[in-house]
Amino acid sequence: MPVIKATDIAWGRIRSPDLDQQETFLTDFGMVRAERTRTALFMRGTDPAHHIHVTELGEAGHVGLAFHAAGPDDLDRLSRLPGASPVETLDEPGGGRRVRLKDPDGYQVEVVHGLQKLAPIPVERPPLNWGSHKLRRKGELYRVERGPARVKRIGHGVVMTQDIRRSLGWYRETLGLLCSDDVYAEDKTNLVGSFNRCDRGDEFVDHHVFFCIKGERVGLNHLSFEVADIDDVMVGHEHMKAKGYRHVWGIGRHLLGSQVFDYWADPWGRVHEHWTDTDVLNAKSPPGLVDRAAGLGGPWGEPIPMSFAQHATP
Repeated sequence: MPVIKATDIAWGRIRSPDLDQQETFLTDFGMVRAERTRTALFMRGTDPAHHIHVTELGEAGHVGLAFHAAGPDDLDRLSRLPGASPVETLDEPGGGRRVRLKDPDGYQVEVVHGLQKLAPIPVERPPLNWGSHKLRRKGELYRVERGPARVKRIGHGVVMTQDIRRSLGWYRETLGLLCSDDVYAEDKTNLVGSFNRCDRGDEFVDHHVFFCIKGERVGLNHLSFEVADIDDVMVGHEHMKAKGYRHVWGIGRHLLGSQVFDYWADPWGRVHEHWTDTDVLNAKSPPGLVDRAAGLGGPWGEPIPMSFAQHATP
């Protein structure tokens, strides 16, 4: 039995030497400032979560991922693990309480509960006239505005490790994550990647909240954020391109998870993904085992660049 069953990912936490520059990138990417202190930036999406991205002032790097606990009892259980912090009151915007842990590679994992909620930011979209439903928007004109994508929420975090079985064991046993798809190379015992989702019983959740990759480096591969719809992926792409940011990969559709995706690097090389439309599974869905040669491609879009497949920000 796992120690707890985390209910969702909460945020990614990174460090940057210039909070102004980081805020400009994240605003162009489609987030909104929730709050900012002298030493940290907290960005939100259109959903009610107080923030979904934290940047601390300091040398550029990856600090860790945060996950939501189901209740205060989960925090108490985690605080009794070897090396865990006590249950702490979060002394930063959004409030709440947390326990801090270290994953097997030494990165911080925060588990939080009781954070402040904000009023959602309205995003209006008319219905689409699909081929089989051509009259859903009869008599109405559809005009998509240019500008940044509208980020809704954080969807998942992806890390690279040299010992994938050790890392997977820790995240599954500590946070109760379930395997959606394991990825192998050549031999089925040679595990090179694993997509994992939250266990909320019969409730359906995103195909993955945590993806772990085996590689030569250790660190953050990317942070991933859901946007309103496919138009947001497209207008977001055009907006980021016009602003001169470095494009990493996309637009395409993944095979595993099925998301329509687009990847961009921030000024210090941390990769951020826009996506929409994912597979959703519950605890009854069986795990998959897929060959890397087929599993990391997709039905359309460019193949994955090796520079991205091997990317990790320490």
